Amino acid sequence: MSSHPDPHALGGFLRARRAQLRPEQCGLPATDSARRVTGLRREEVAALAAISVDYYTRLEQGRVRASTPALATLARALHLNEDEERYLYELAGRTDDRPRRRRPTQRIRPAMRRLLDQLTHTPALVLGRRLDILAWNPTATALYTDFAAIPAHQRNYLRLMFTDPTIRGLHKEWAHDARDAVAALRMEAAADPGDPELARLVGDLTVQDADFRTWWAEHRISSASYGTKHYRHPVVGDLTLDCDTWASPDGSGQRLMVLTAEPGTSSHDGLRILASWTARQTEPEAARHTSR
Repeated sequence: MSSHPDPHALGGFLRARRAQLRPEQCGLPATDSARRVTGLRREEVAALAAISVDYYTRLEQGRVRASTPALATLARALHLNEDEERYLYELAGRTDDRPRRRRPTQRIRPAMRRLLDQLTHTPALVLGRRLDILAWNPTATALYTDFAAIPAHQRNYLRLMFTDPTIRGLHKEWAHDARDAVAALRMEAAADPGDPELARLVGDLTVQDADFRTWWAEHRISSASYGTKHYRHPVVGDLTLDCDTWASPDGSGQRLMVLTAEPGTSSHDGLRILASWTARQTEPEAARHTSR
């Protein structure tokens, strides 16, 4: 359902945005003469958007409702980013008509990479959209599996929870942890229901696993960023680890997931063994990260 239009707010946004642009930014010839307005003139915006000056003027004055084609050309003409474009369509009451932009390839942020590289004594992962595994450190490989050996399109935390026997067997409370992961994905689906990769992931797991079908149909959601996980590792035995995630502040959806143990416990000793073992290995660059 489209939102209720606010023509006067739309006009204010259009005026503010064209005031921020210079002619040369939009491929228009610069002029040495003094301009009577800051930024672009109405007729310049109309020409760039291939609409009439009269129609554009009425849009700014709130005297006509913007059509979907006009919004699309105005978004390009005014060089709107994705957030600004979404806001434009909301003001015009055309949220259902906004075209979906192609989602950019997920790449780990440099700051997140540096932080991950400094976590040498505890398992850590960087999760992206849909719980895709974008990066990991050597101790995470020692705890879970060799992520680099898994094809990139399969390297998803939830997918591996259900389909990888090694990771599935690692979780002592698999049903509890897997159900929580399904609830986290449900939260993402609500925020971005048009994501085709998410739809493909849900479709694959629905076909492959009866538990996933049941839990997905429950519509349970979770945004929990911390908890406790219990593992049974083939080398170091039982581990009780605190799992905390921190969201990137840039809005990319990337999250750093870190697993730690209480000092003085057998779980802490187990992580130290895994960390010392990985420190002796020569880690290939490809085993440290990927992007998709």
